[in-house]
Amino acid sequence: MMGEWALQVGMALVGAVGFGLLFRVPAGKLAAIAVGGALDWVAYLAAFARYGDRVAAFFAAALATAVLAEVFARVIKTPVITLLVPMLVPLVPGGDLYYTTLALVQGDMAAFAQYGGLVVREAGAISFGIILVACAVQTVRRAAAVIRQKRA
Repeated sequence: MMGEWALQVGMALVGAVGFGLLFRVPAGKLAAIAVGGALDWVAYLAAFARYGDRVAAFFAAALATAVLAEVFARVIKTPVITLLVPMLVPLVPGGDLYYTTLALVQGDMAAFAQYGGLVVREAGAISFGIILVACAVQTVRRAAAVIRQKRA
């Protein structure tokens, strides 16, 4: 099982870096993207092993990835989006989207509804994880600004 996890994590790293190159992310930031892509998939695999639910695993991995992107962005002084998008590429539910489209093309409306619903839930979980972290960061920054202003 560890060998399979290592292979999956390695492919997530390669995929994230590949999209970083595709988006022309500066070379100095690719290491952060590589780490983020790998840890993103580790978080997914760990959450899936813990909860046995893909949607919950996508949510947990998106939370972890968004937090990591926020931290890395501040450390290497770059916009969060520059790191976050390539880091999230391994989480894109491409297989389920493929099966949704295949079911539609084949006219299998029951399978289309099943896979389509799953894709919407997975994408929603990823989006909600990202939004939750972004809102938390904004709240902390505003609270810190208010505290600084009161001290001045």
